[in-house]
Amino acid sequence: MPSRDKLLRSAQTFCDAFSEKQDVQTLLSYFSATHEVSAIEYGLPVLAAFLGKPFKGKSGIRQYFELIGSLLSYNNMSFSEYLVDSETMKVSVKGAATFTWLSTGQSWDEIFTYTLDFDDELKLVRYQVWADSGAAFLAGHGKLRPESELHTTT
Repeated sequence: MPSRDKLLRSAQTFCDAFSEKQDVQTLLSYFSATHEVSAIEYGLPVLAAFLGKPFKGKSGIRQYFELIGSLLSYNNMSFSEYLVDSETMKVSVKGAATFTWLSTGQSWDEIFTYTLDFDDELKLVRYQVWADSGAAFLAGHGKLRPESELHTTT
């Protein structure tokens, strides 16, 4: 069983590659070639095409990352608060970024979490995302109001 430090480094390396906007092929290289792999971003599928459905196998994960890239861009992505469980080979991490829905140009600041499951070779087998699906839905429909409009003075 890999050490906690090695597991943490593997998670950080993947998160760094994502935050640095590495290409899809590079991101896929972090996933296991010997185990069934999957990615899922939780939420109602009606809110966005990438939500609520598991993307399985490397071809499915490629489809997920390409779909995300066709709909969204992001800036200033950072990760913190890594929680490492070396017995279950899982790492949970908090992320933050500014996302933009490409077709509408609407942006929002978001906090999200990943849970990453690894195999014994420190390759990803399951990638789970919890994010602000409501903001994505509103931005995708051009209805995301600036935060300044949400606060009213009395």
